[in-house]
Amino acid sequence: MKVAVLDLGLGNLLSIQRGLERVGGEVVVASNDAEASDAGVIVIPGVGAFRDGIRALKRFGMVIEEIKSGKKPMLGVCLGMQILFDRSYEGGDYEGLGLIRGEVVRLPNSVKVPHMGWNEITVVKSSPLLKNLNSKEHFYFVHSYYCRTDEDVILATTDYGVKIPAIVEKKNLVGTQFHPEKSGKMGLLFLKNFLEWCRK
Repeated sequence: MKVAVLDLGLGNLLSIQRGLERVGGEVVVASNDAEASDAGVIVIPGVGAFRDGIRALKRFGMVIEEIKSGKKPMLGVCLGMQILFDRSYEGGDYEGLGLIRGEVVRLPNSVKVPHMGWNEITVVKSSPLLKNLNSKEHFYFVHSYYCRTDEDVILATTDYGVKIPAIVEKKNLVGTQFHPEKSGKMGLLFLKNFLEWCRK
């Protein structure tokens, strides 16, 4: 399965590329629409600020339209997940893609920010994406902002001073607040489940 990882110019994409390749993905790192055009799956990686990510996505107008229309499954990692929501208050007030209802807000002052390290998840909804993954599994998080939504899209949460959506699923959209490519065996299992979910 050919997977296009969108290069937003915001960080090293080697770890997500290698993670997807290890579970059977044929990965191309795409810097524009043309380079992503023949991929069946899109991944929006998770490094950088919301404003910069949204601006960089303007190079991928055709890809975004295919995602919005449901023609291609996609995985958004960390920032890539947050971009799916209506708006973010990271460093200002910025519109997202509006594909999931909700907003991206700063973690509470009662916790150390950024949230950086391993946290366990709690599964709240069943999905093929969670095959052989259970509550209490640990994943690697690096973020200062998190998503709030009243849509029934949350598959798993994590607690860090507040309940944070860790995995979301809506139609052709999947998002993780954690970095599966940095989450060891369980992260690779999630990526494997994601590619199987895409095939179906």
